Amino acid sequence: MLTDAKARAAKPREKPYKLTDSHRLYLLVKPGGSKLWKWSYAYDGKQKTMHLGIYPLVSLVAARAKRDEARAQLQEGRDPAIVKKMRVQANIEAGHNTFERVARAWHEIAKSQWAAHHAADILRSFERDVFPAIGSLPISELKPPKLMEFLRAIEDRGAIETAKRVRQRVSAVFVYAIAEGIASVDPAEKLGGALRPLRKGRQPAITDLPRLRALIADAEEDYARPITRLALRLLALTVVRPSELRGARWDEFEDLNGRKPLWRIPATRMKGDLDRKEEVNGDHLVPLARQSVAVLRALWPLTGDCDLLFPSTRHLHKPMSENAIGYLLNRAGYHGHHVPHGFRAAFSTIMNEWAERRGKDHDRKVIDLMLAHVPREKVESAYNRAAYMPRRRELAEAWADMLTQGLPSPVVLNDRTARATGPNPRRQVPCPVSKDFRFPLRTRP
Repeated sequence: MLTDAKARAAKPREKPYKLTDSHRLYLLVKPGGSKLWKWSYAYDGKQKTMHLGIYPLVSLVAARAKRDEARAQLQEGRDPAIVKKMRVQANIEAGHNTFERVARAWHEIAKSQWAAHHAADILRSFERDVFPAIGSLPISELKPPKLMEFLRAIEDRGAIETAKRVRQRVSAVFVYAIAEGIASVDPAEKLGGALRPLRKGRQPAITDLPRLRALIADAEEDYARPITRLALRLLALTVVRPSELRGARWDEFEDLNGRKPLWRIPATRMKGDLDRKEEVNGDHLVPLARQSVAVLRALWPLTGDCDLLFPSTRHLHKPMSENAIGYLLNRAGYHGHHVPHGFRAAFSTIMNEWAERRGKDHDRKVIDLMLAHVPREKVESAYNRAAYMPRRRELAEAWADMLTQGLPSPVVLNDRTARATGPNPRRQVPCPVSKDFRFPLRTRP
């Protein structure tokens, strides 16, 4: 029998020669010095030779293992050379059947069951969260640890619910691949139990400033009407309640071209009981930072001739849907982690921490005023809704400066795509705008 020492010591000759091993395995030594493992066998009455690799890349032990595997195939009535060719072809096809390719094929078939916007959202979630991580890998070679790697990355940014939905969709792709004979198992099937549970209780809110900026950037890059993006930006800047934003009217804004721009929200639109809504001088005063005024300027060409800043697309006299901003946050991957009302909690947390380091006396009280929080024991002589206005304006500017760092100008949001496929968003102007309009069109008497 051949030994590794003999194989290593074999020198080239003028003609090729063989060093034989057991069961018709041999090492062919060529004049050029290369050494090839060969195996002779008989199949269907014909003599054949099979190439098993190059020595020393394939050792003697490895060559014998390949020979034994081929002998087992031969005993089953299969031609080892054909089996080898089929494996090579299967590997080539597996390389072509990447996860992204299969996922897009699944989506093309499955999207007929969904509304167009839902189909676009699903594809966008794959393009954002899945394809960058595993899209180029053969789907048949993916294992649970690799899938958990990108699911953990989604969880780490706080999008717990998104991670759960992505796992379900990835699992659906594997079920499709199994049915098509492209994969044999679904490695995503059992991963649900390993994901983090959803937090229960208070409305979720991101209270970390860098992550809050990232949330706004992600949402503004997603598909939405321009006025929905602008509504999100204004909500984050003014931290009013979402219902107060939706009902905002152009005639509530004052001095937008001046030095002290102000949003005066009538007491009748504020949260509270009948006494609160009928309170004299009970309007909520929102001093506007220059960034908030910039949002209004970007919005003006779209809805400046409407009564409402954010009208419904179907009924111009009605506010936009109460779910519009929430759905935008969900599509951006923050479902279960941040809601529209969460900007108020973020403002309270971040600005109170800021006030401890750089603030002045009474800043906590000022922050409560800016959030329209009513003291539990209200004393008329001590509670003035217009109090601390200069400081409130300073804090509004400080908040806006921190929040919008790195974000694009609001005007840019008007030019971004409104949907996956559809017309230019500028054609979706809900209100006709007068050619001779002036910002603002209406002023408080």
